[in-house]
Amino acid sequence: MPRTVTGMQPYLFPYLGYFQLIANSDVFAIGDDMQFVRGAWINRNRVLAHGEPKLFSVPLKKGSLGDSVRDRRLGDDFEREAAALLKMISRLYAKAPYRSQTLPLIEQIFACPERNLALFAEHSLRLLCRHMGIDTPICRTSELTLDKTLDRQERVIEITRQLGGDCYINPIGGIDLYCPARFREAGVKLRFLKMDEVEYQQLKHSFVPSLSIIDVLMFNAPEALPDLLRAFTLVEGVEPNTTRDARASQGSAQPA
Repeated sequence: MPRTVTGMQPYLFPYLGYFQLIANSDVFAIGDDMQFVRGAWINRNRVLAHGEPKLFSVPLKKGSLGDSVRDRRLGDDFEREAAALLKMISRLYAKAPYRSQTLPLIEQIFACPERNLALFAEHSLRLLCRHMGIDTPICRTSELTLDKTLDRQERVIEITRQLGGDCYINPIGGIDLYCPARFREAGVKLRFLKMDEVEYQQLKHSFVPSLSIIDVLMFNAPEALPDLLRAFTLVEGVEPNTTRDARASQGSAQPA
């Protein structure tokens, strides 16, 4: 049987497609040794605020250019900021049907004493996966033996090899980053996960897509989650000589 590997940086409360990747693979690799990119989704995300997306973030201590995710730490005032964020989420989702099940989970995540950003995010992902019934093994890329000089594509191929995989699935937003022929040459199938146009009732508002998993859990019953985790299509990669317009027609995902 094929062994499928997926991997992403450790995001904070990521969108549904992130969990689709985890749920539909044999092993998920957290890229904790990848460079921290300011403005990415590692320490921030979006929730619903009166029918509009609202960005929130978790404060970090100052870091240095080139720091990896595991080099960064949560800010000294994290407890106060987390309490304020929990209060905001509680208020914004006061009328959400599954608020009573979701708020304690968020509270448990914020109560984690870990202040290393990568480990804190990993802990949150594990709790969220358990809550959603996802039992895929999770590992850290920092625990693998990876040559730091490898480019992005060769790094992914090597991660897949070291984890015993012969298939790698990436979010559709990265379809321009990898060459299918190179993966085939390495004995690895390359596929891209394109999340379906998932919609659900967000009170009386028009649907706002690609919000944090917090929004999904607030508005969907636990028994609906398995179907949501399967609401995607696997797309084959596009060869380098194919036009960018054709690639764009495949769709996009929240930035990885």
